[in-house]
Amino acid sequence: MKFIVSSSALLKQLSAINGVVTTNPVVPILENFLFEIKGAVLTITASDLQTSMMTQLQVEAKEDGNIAVPARILIETLKNLPEQPVTFSIDHDTYAVEISSDNGRYRLAGENATDFPKIPSVSNATTVDMSTEVLSSAISNTIFATSSDELRPAMTGVYINLSPTNTTFVATDGHRLVRYRRVDIASANGASLIIPRKALNLLKSTLPAENVPVAVEFNQSNAYFKFNNIKMICRLIDERFPDYENVIPVDNPNRMTIDRLEFLGSLKRIAIYANKTTHQVRLKLTGSELLISAEDLDFSNEANERLSCDHEGEDIEIGFNAKFLVEMLSNLGSKEVSLKFSAPNRAGLILPATQDANEDILMLVMPVMLNNYV
Repeated sequence: MKFIVSSSALLKQLSAINGVVTTNPVVPILENFLFEIKGAVLTITASDLQTSMMTQLQVEAKEDGNIAVPARILIETLKNLPEQPVTFSIDHDTYAVEISSDNGRYRLAGENATDFPKIPSVSNATTVDMSTEVLSSAISNTIFATSSDELRPAMTGVYINLSPTNTTFVATDGHRLVRYRRVDIASANGASLIIPRKALNLLKSTLPAENVPVAVEFNQSNAYFKFNNIKMICRLIDERFPDYENVIPVDNPNRMTIDRLEFLGSLKRIAIYANKTTHQVRLKLTGSELLISAEDLDFSNEANERLSCDHEGEDIEIGFNAKFLVEMLSNLGSKEVSLKFSAPNRAGLILPATQDANEDILMLVMPVMLNNYV
């Protein structure tokens, strides 16, 4: 089997799916890319059993065939080659792969393609279409709030609930929660699924900068994404997602509206002086003034800043983990944000002061108990 392909075109496609390949996988052959040629089209597959990605490109080839090629050594070789046509020659008896270029020849040991795990197909699927812009925004707004606690697998992914009127994306780690809703995506049938964090990270890094349509299909066990010439199939998390709606406080008489970047900058500075274990910062709302303070008693560090804000409701003093607040505010794009509170021991809500017509973002963060220093 022999084929000729542009070195840079091949490298571009391999780089798009290389994130799936893990070192020391459960099945050693998964350290390889699966190359399959059919009618002068090369299909390349990478997999870690949970997630698989495929891409295609045109090549010059006279016969069909397949081979598993070591991923790391192939990518490193192509990265260091100038743009040129390269010829792959495969010996099907020994699975040896020889790459010929203007610079020289490189031999590497391939493996039998039949040993590569079969990629699941998505049958009896529910289908929904969305744009890369919407999908990328949904992932960016939720993925940072997923949990890394493998004992609570449902929280290690993003929950997606499709309804006839909207689609809701939810992520939580037990300390914070993000609900991102789009009214421009809907499904007449209605369905819900939990997509693992790794698959979403791979998807986010592969989505093109230009806005193109993404076809999404899913059934009980797998989800399938297709855009441009890339396909991704991932196994869903088969767990029950927590009842998140009951956690969101409805009655929040205290409301503060503040410039997002001013608030974010102040938090970043104050957080430097907070306890390195709790990252606790104290927000004290008095009239239209917000006092942000932190102290680390172990090192006698303390800091405070005052900001002006719009405030409705009674004066309140509440503590939060600064890291969570900084991450949430960094992910919002609005000029101003609104914070809603009910009591110092109840969750606080962070919302953009103005929302896009098609989206509805709500972020929730649990408070930390304040030590009563003066």
